Amino acid sequence: MKRLSLAILLLSASYAQAAPLDISGAWFRALPGKLPAGGYFTAQNNSRRDIAITGARSEACGMLMIHQSSNKGGMSGMDMMETVKVPAGGQVSFAPGGYHLMCEGAKMKIGTRIPVLINLSDGTSVAVAFDVRGATGK
Repeated sequence: MKRLSLAILLLSASYAQAAPLDISGAWFRALPGKLPAGGYFTAQNNSRRDIAITGARSEACGMLMIHQSSNKGGMSGMDMMETVKVPAGGQVSFAPGGYHLMCEGAKMKIGTRIPVLINLSDGTSVAVAFDVRGATGK
């Protein structure tokens, strides 16, 4: 399974090189038991037009969704997001307490790398290897 995932990531990377986003600092926070894992990264838009992240997929997640954490009136919550706009020449950070990927049914081991495809509004995808870290982010 790992070899197949790596092959898919490498094949996808050649297709995704034309994508307007650079993804850096990609990692998952793996939590114990059946708790979901959070995915974090920075997306840099190197194009002259706005683009949106429309979703993500990975064999390491039963379901992978975009969420945004919020604090409204002292109450913490999370909203599912359909898209996250990355402005032309700008960047958006997916970080604890803000935008993040929510991996339900996580199948990952701390210290490994997980292939993820990030889908964009122009129909392209960016292949990214996410480091898997523990609950403290280390």
